[in-house]
Amino acid sequence: MSELDHIGIAVESIAERAGLYEALGLQVEGVEEVPKQGVRVAFLPIGDTRLELLEPTGPESPVARHLARRGPGLHHICLRVPDIRAAMARLVEEGCQLLSEEPQLGADGCLVCFVHPKSTGGVLLELSQSGD
Repeated sequence: MSELDHIGIAVESIAERAGLYEALGLQVEGVEEVPKQGVRVAFLPIGDTRLELLEPTGPESPVARHLARRGPGLHHICLRVPDIRAAMARLVEEGCQLLSEEPQLGADGCLVCFVHPKSTGGVLLELSQSGD
């Protein structure tokens, strides 16, 4: 069964944007760089889920391109799945376009895969399987 893992928010600077969420009582768990995806991420727990602030580490980062096209704001929704490869296979059977054929290593040691927004009604969807 899938669960909401986090909501990704594209920001120019984690340091500048984190203050807003901290003013609301949320706390940054820590900041991690994911070199393969060209981002620095900060997770802020909120109830049973988290907000993920995504800061690009360079101009070629997908998040940098997102910021250039759309500006800061909602980037993606992430669903936690028990078996990412099985979830990917089911989505391919349904005709969905995945952005990679194999899961990639993401933040927190999770395996991740993104589903193209053209397949989801305009929302970038991330699947995540815990690295535990």
